[in-house]
Amino acid sequence: MRNKDFKDLLTGIEQARKIHAGKMKPGKVSEFHPIIVTKIRKKLHVSQAKFAHIIGVSIDTLQNWEQGRRVPEGPALALLKVAQANPEAVIRALHA
Repeated sequence: MRNKDFKDLLTGIEQARKIHAGKMKPGKVSEFHPIIVTKIRKKLHVSQAKFAHIIGVSIDTLQNWEQGRRVPEGPALALLKVAQANPEAVIRALHA
């Protein structure tokens, strides 16, 4: 590991400690409530199995999102946000 990378890692750890202690606010906070995933799926009138297949995740993952045990992140979160705004476009784009 290069010295700069190690210093960046240490900086990140220190920032995480400050955020955890309440001494610093996180730079970006994304909230995505479980009910939103269910609403998107129901708006499309599809089962959990079909919706999981459409967006390319396992049914277990989808159920975890819908029940609030896990939170979608990264590309899945972006896709769900698009689906929330325009669910039909997602279906068309993914050829479901």
